[in-house]
Amino acid sequence: MSPKRLTLPARVKALTVPLPAGKHIRPDLDDDEPAVLWLSKTAPPPGLWQELRAAHSATGLWPLLLTHLDGDASRPWVEGELVPDEMSDPAGHDPAELLASWWATTAAGHGAWPGLAPGRDGTAAEADAAADREAAALLASRRPWRLGLVAAGRGADAPTVAGWDGPVNHTGDTAHISAVLRSWEDRFGARVVGLGFDELFLSVGAPPATPDQAAAVAAEHFAFCPDNVTGLPGDRPLDDYAKSLIDTPAWHFWWD
Repeated sequence: MSPKRLTLPARVKALTVPLPAGKHIRPDLDDDEPAVLWLSKTAPPPGLWQELRAAHSATGLWPLLLTHLDGDASRPWVEGELVPDEMSDPAGHDPAELLASWWATTAAGHGAWPGLAPGRDGTAAEADAAADREAAALLASRRPWRLGLVAAGRGADAPTVAGWDGPVNHTGDTAHISAVLRSWEDRFGARVVGLGFDELFLSVGAPPATPDQAAAVAAEHFAFCPDNVTGLPGDRPLDDYAKSLIDTPAWHFWWD
């Protein structure tokens, strides 16, 4: 069973926050399917993502910065290349079990699964501030961005509710990804800020601060997204990757 969908068009219509021009996107552009995404035609103005993020508790709409497949500006968002009916409910999956299973499959030679990394103390305000800064940083980059709105109860669920299948070569059910994202929200103040065709952009309010903390988090990242690590040069890429996580307030994942 997929997560319960909140009514998207009515919620967008009821917004008191002014939006740029945009349209509702249905899976495969099928008029018989309910809309799962509202998509702007152009990049959002500075500050709008942050305003919508702050309003989420009242609106039930989670904002996303969306970028397209290199060489094809219509994929996946404009074409409605979304498959929400193929996703289950994130609440039905245990993140520790998922990560342990992925570790066993992809991390041969790196020892036994070390278990979940301990969480770090942080506040919701710190997590929200980190999200706002990461949104501003993404918009300031040279990549093309559009604004997306998804009717999701929490940011971690937004990729699943929208039917995004960017990690399909790792898992065919994005609810697995959202289950881990829920755990990272709770343990590290992570927030989903953006999505690409096969990319995920997170802010992190309480990133690892020591080498030991970073090593534990790096193991989770390796299980979650092996492509983040296996493409790195050197004899000990996981160790180098762990070092890059210390005090880093944003995590970026891509699946080949």
